[in-house]
Amino acid sequence: MGTEITIGTQRIGAGHPVYIIAELSANHGQDFDHAVRLIEAAKLAGANAIKLQTYTADTLTIDCDRPEFRVGGGTLWDGRTLYDLYSEASTPWDWHPQLKNVANSLGLELFSSPFDPTAVDFLEQMGVPAYKVASFELVDIPLIEKMARTGKPLIMSTGMATIAEISDAVEAARQSGAVEIALLKCTSGYPAAPEEMNLRTIPHLSEAFRVPAGLSDHTMGAAVPIAAVTLGACIIEKHFTLSRSNPGPDSDFSMEPHEFQAMVEGVRMAERALGQVHYGLSIKDRSSRVFRRSLYITQDLKAGESLSEANLRSIRPGNGLAPKFLKEILGRRAVVDLPRGTPLEWKHIH
Repeated sequence: MGTEITIGTQRIGAGHPVYIIAELSANHGQDFDHAVRLIEAAKLAGANAIKLQTYTADTLTIDCDRPEFRVGGGTLWDGRTLYDLYSEASTPWDWHPQLKNVANSLGLELFSSPFDPTAVDFLEQMGVPAYKVASFELVDIPLIEKMARTGKPLIMSTGMATIAEISDAVEAARQSGAVEIALLKCTSGYPAAPEEMNLRTIPHLSEAFRVPAGLSDHTMGAAVPIAAVTLGACIIEKHFTLSRSNPGPDSDFSMEPHEFQAMVEGVRMAERALGQVHYGLSIKDRSSRVFRRSLYITQDLKAGESLSEANLRSIRPGNGLAPKFLKEILGRRAVVDLPRGTPLEWKHIH
């Protein structure tokens, strides 16, 4: 068990840069060259990794027209059969090694979500550096155990899962040999509404299971992932497309390159802003300290005369004694002449 994982050369966890994953999903439109352009654009937009999904329609479901094999429930895909949807959305397996080579040549890691044991075997032959467990597969304990036995880091999405189901998945992974696990808060809506995100779950996941936690995000825009970083998210995953005008099952809730880049910039700014627990002056504050209030002589004062509210005030700038000493000083006498505008010091009074 550990509070950090490593993918490639990057450490992921508290104190390390947020790991940002571009999920290609079905946004390649069954065009290999388009998939390559997606990877190139993700690199330019600041992603650390590319994620694929490794399945075929036949490894996920069967070709059946019964009502329970049709999508419903108010999704983008209502009315379609599962087999038809997955046939359109799948990434050809013979692309995977080629896309990994493209990503690696650009300095990006590439890994995938396998959806059945044959996909794990295939990805092992490719030498992927990690595995992603999709939200819908979190309850597939035998599949998780097979991934865990590879010894690779596991990133598990938790959409729809109860804490008991998450515990079952984590325990199964650990019992099967996984020592590097991360959990992602995920709301399985496409798109998801911000008010359904419950981002405060992220630090709870990390604390409850002693793992890095992050966000697999299906909301529109960058606000939710940036907010997640302020709550300790170590990983951000977002669907990525060249343009939402390109038709596809996932296009409507995916980020375009300029949006993804703006999100990355926002995440990096949030990281810098979090800093550490700190009170007092910052480097930039030092030049502004002079604009604090302090005690100044406001009327000419002769040696031996008493200080009073008529000749001593708390004003800007901040070169004199602190205002907290005002009551203690009133009534005391000047030991030297004090012209109007003199910042008061202890040596001036007795």
